[in-house]
Amino acid sequence: MATSVALIQAAPAAHADPRRPTTIEAWQQSTSVRLQADGSLSDVLAVSAGDVWAVGQQEIWDVWKNRGTIRHWNGEGWSEVPVRDDASSGNLRGLAAASASEVWAVGDGHDGLPYLARGDVNGFDRVRPPALRAGDWLGGVDAGSGRVVAVGSREKQGLILTGQGNSWTVHQTKEQGALYAVADGFAVGDTGTEPLIVHYSGGSWKTMPVPYIPGGYLRDIQVDSAKRAVAVGGVYQGPDDISPLMLTWNGKHWREQRLPVSVSDVRLYGVTGDGKGRYWMTGYDPSQPTEPFMTRCEKGHCETIRGEAPEGRSSVRLQALAYLPGKGTVWAVGHAVDTRDRYTDVVESFAPKTVTSKS
Repeated sequence: MATSVALIQAAPAAHADPRRPTTIEAWQQSTSVRLQADGSLSDVLAVSAGDVWAVGQQEIWDVWKNRGTIRHWNGEGWSEVPVRDDASSGNLRGLAAASASEVWAVGDGHDGLPYLARGDVNGFDRVRPPALRAGDWLGGVDAGSGRVVAVGSREKQGLILTGQGNSWTVHQTKEQGALYAVADGFAVGDTGTEPLIVHYSGGSWKTMPVPYIPGGYLRDIQVDSAKRAVAVGGVYQGPDDISPLMLTWNGKHWREQRLPVSVSDVRLYGVTGDGKGRYWMTGYDPSQPTEPFMTRCEKGHCETIRGEAPEGRSSVRLQALAYLPGKGTVWAVGHAVDTRDRYTDVVESFAPKTVTSKS
């Protein structure tokens, strides 16, 4: 079910006559990695059709049983990947891959330290950078050849942890706040009162000028190139008054991109893209809380695709999503809550209408 909407920009449009996308994705299927009771997935990473990763936590409400989990899709089914010291792993929030054989996960440790792990389909081992200390918090991670960057907060300031080989360094932002996601030298979050974006340039991390948006925050970023990126989040004006926020980067400035009225009340948690200017965003829609949804934007036009609402479900929140290169498929993960307030992890897939997705 797709609803067409026009995208209105705060600044003059780069394309005067937006072209309607020729192929619109459709909701395909809903499934689960079958976590233990009260489980939720926080992030997803799609390397190839037979190499998809997801992280999250199980037994959310039990402080003694709560632990992080890492799952892998091999093209036919999901399996749990061993975390060799899983007793010390709490909620896992972020995923990144330097290669098919080097995947990183970040989250909480039960020992008061952030949890950072590296591994592959055979298992993960905890990595303990000496630069981390009790009270630090990690929310997102990015990885490339010989380099890993994790972001979060330390003592009410944004924290950036960088690892190269056996060397680890820490950078703290001048601004108070926290960073939640990092990609290709950009990290996003908020100061507690407005959006915060920092950029790695000239050998150091520097705060970027962003539009002044009181109550604004950012939770995810998709970087296509040094001249094109999209960051998403929201504007908080009260517990039941949160509007979506989308910022775009053109290589020189960050600008607010006004979203259509039809999605003016949604909560945006994640964004992904194909690297060519096409983006997918997801989260939670309080006006239709039981249906998974995804919004797809390209060249000034957006389409919202919704999935089915199984009986007994009271809400579903998709926390993150990932684009599968070459397949046109988008994977989204999160959790559903039933009418008895029990959590179940969910995996939703969206693909072109001509493609039958198996998940």
